[in-house]
Amino acid sequence: MHDERETLPTPAAQERPPIFAPPENAAETGGHTAADYTLSAATQARIADGVPANTRRAYARQWTLFTAWCAEHGRIALPATAHTLAEYTSQLCEAGQAPASIEQAIAAVRTMHRLAGHTGRPATEPARLALRAYKRQRAESGGRGQREAPPITIDALRAMVSACDLTTAIGRRDRLLLVLGLALMGRRSELVALTREDVREVADGLEVTIRTSKTDKDSTGETIAIPRGTHPLTDPVAAWRDWLDDLGQAGQTTGRLLRRVNRHGGLGPSLGADAVNTIVRHLAVRANVPYADTVTAHSLRAGGATVAYAAGVPVAVIAKHGRWAPASPVVLRYIRAVDRWRDNAMRNVGL
Repeated sequence: MHDERETLPTPAAQERPPIFAPPENAAETGGHTAADYTLSAATQARIADGVPANTRRAYARQWTLFTAWCAEHGRIALPATAHTLAEYTSQLCEAGQAPASIEQAIAAVRTMHRLAGHTGRPATEPARLALRAYKRQRAESGGRGQREAPPITIDALRAMVSACDLTTAIGRRDRLLLVLGLALMGRRSELVALTREDVREVADGLEVTIRTSKTDKDSTGETIAIPRGTHPLTDPVAAWRDWLDDLGQAGQTTGRLLRRVNRHGGLGPSLGADAVNTIVRHLAVRANVPYADTVTAHSLRAGGATVAYAAGVPVAVIAKHGRWAPASPVVLRYIRAVDRWRDNAMRNVGL
């Protein structure tokens, strides 16, 4: 099956440094004592949970790798020197790691230092210069930069929905996942977090409440309007109604919207984010869409932004709908991909 649940473990205590460690001169700061710099376990857990789960998990993994490397090479991980971070970065380059992964490693080390009270340490300039040289060498040798998931077009979406067996609960669930993923420009985390109560049918289509997102750090929530569709395969309202019937027949009147389905058609717990990726790629391959082997769940989010801009939707409207920051460079990349063909200098020159 391709719908196994993903869990997001909280990093173990040994995977992160103490949060807001007391300053070295605590006794000299206006009479404060160690008690003034003490946090309970519950408070530390809440502070840690203030970081998105995926980011927390990735940073914990990077920190574990960094501390293990430091121990192996006789270096101090906390606080680390700029020399140590630069040498570690160079080692990651030698190992051929992707630049994006190395950027994440540097960010994780800095974040862990900040949480431990070592703000601004270690200096990153030497490490970033080493990484810049590595990026240039990769480019000169024909290496690729950060690989982006190809956007799903409307034609590709319809082909992928056609590849779903709509006579089964799995097929109807996957259809809703695909349609909502593109229409919401949804992140995986947003899709798997949706509950049945978060979707409401109204006269013009669906209203979907995103309770929290990457750019909504205070979890104020936002309701996204999704108009009715014009094609029976990809009409969001039709997809929602069909899956709603499955939920009702299974007695699932509350809780997560997108659920696991076993081979007998029985509904289980929520899908995990990794399962969403697997489902989307599986259907892309089955539908034989272009570059199917590189399609991910993010292809739906990228596709929503791409087709909207191609249809003339203003950038600001796309950014708001997709819950991007107003000046997000990610949105601008999708726009440039459309513009390089629509506003091409060589178009109509007579070649």
